[in-house]
Amino acid sequence: MEKVPSQMTVIAISKPGGPEVLLPEKRSVPAPGPSEILIKVEAAGVNRPDVAQRSGSYPPPPGASDLPGLEVAGEVVALGQGTRKHKLGDRVMSLVAGGGYAQYCIAQDAQAIAVPSSLTMLEAGATPETLMTVWHNVFERGQLQGGETLLIHGGSSGIGTMAIQLAKAFGSKVIVTVGSKDKADACLKLGADHAINYRSEDFVAAAKKMTSGTGPNVILDMVGGDYVERNYEAAATDGRIVQIALLGGPKATVNLARLMVKRLHHTGSTLRPRSNADKAAMVSAIEAKVMPLVREGRIKPVMDSTFPLEKAADAHRRMESGEHIGKIVLTL
Repeated sequence: MEKVPSQMTVIAISKPGGPEVLLPEKRSVPAPGPSEILIKVEAAGVNRPDVAQRSGSYPPPPGASDLPGLEVAGEVVALGQGTRKHKLGDRVMSLVAGGGYAQYCIAQDAQAIAVPSSLTMLEAGATPETLMTVWHNVFERGQLQGGETLLIHGGSSGIGTMAIQLAKAFGSKVIVTVGSKDKADACLKLGADHAINYRSEDFVAAAKKMTSGTGPNVILDMVGGDYVERNYEAAATDGRIVQIALLGGPKATVNLARLMVKRLHHTGSTLRPRSNADKAAMVSAIEAKVMPLVREGRIKPVMDSTFPLEKAADAHRRMESGEHIGKIVLTL
C-alpha cells in the first residue's frame, strides 16, 4: 500500500452559481472516524443533486462534507475504528453524504460495496447512487412486482437507465418518457417495452393505450409540477407514484378525488438525509437481491461521458444540457 498523503486536490463550490464556480483547491486528506473507511477515489459519479448543491438550493446535511459528490469508487487506504466489512486494499464503490469530488473520500464501512469483476472502476463510480435510489423507491416504496408495469419519467437519465434494467430483471413491463428519438432508441435497446416522446405525445393517453386502458401500476417521477395531476390520471387503480425529484417545480394543483377513487399511493423520498442505519439496510438488501445480477453482467450503468476531476464544470454543463444518456463520471 502506498502512503496516504497529507494533502489532496478537491473540487469545491467557490460560491453558489453556474458550473464555473466549481474550482480545484488543496485540502487536508480526511481521517476516517469510527465505522468509516477512507477511499482513494478512481471515479466519482455526477448527479442532479450535485448541480442543485452547486446552485445553492441543496445544502449538505449536518456533519457532511461541503464538497459535492455523492458516489465514488476506488481503493480502501485507511480504516476507522470498528470497521469489519472492508479491509485495506479492497476495491469498493459507495454512496457518500458528500465529498466525492476529491482524490480521497470518507465513506461508511457499511455502505460500501465490493466492486465485482463485471464492472470497471469507472462503471463502479456510476453505480451506487442510482442503484440505491431505484432500489429504494421503485421496489421498497413503490412495491413493484413481476408482471406489473412501471412508467419511468426521464427514462434515459442515469436513474432511468438503471430503473429500466432492474424492472426488467424482476419481470416487470417498462414504459419510459423521453424527449428525443435517440433517447427512445437507447431505452428500447436497454429493454424498455415502450418509449413515449413527451414532446410529441400525451404520455397519459399513450401509457393507458400501452396498458390496454388500465394504466401503469408504478410511476417513478422526477418532474413534479404539472406531471403530478397527469400521473394521477395515468396511474392504474391501486397505483403507486413515487416522487424522487422536482425538476418541474415543487408545487402542483391536483384533483384529489382521483387519488381516492383509484386508491392511489403518492410517496417520495430523498436519499442524502437518511440515517446511516437506513442506508446500510438498503445496501444489505441490494447486496442480497441485486448484486448477483450485477456480477452476472445483467445490470450495469449506462455510461454517457467521463471528465477528468479538474473539468468538473464541463461535466455539470453536460448534465445541464439534458443531452446525456446515462451516467456522467469524473475520473482521477
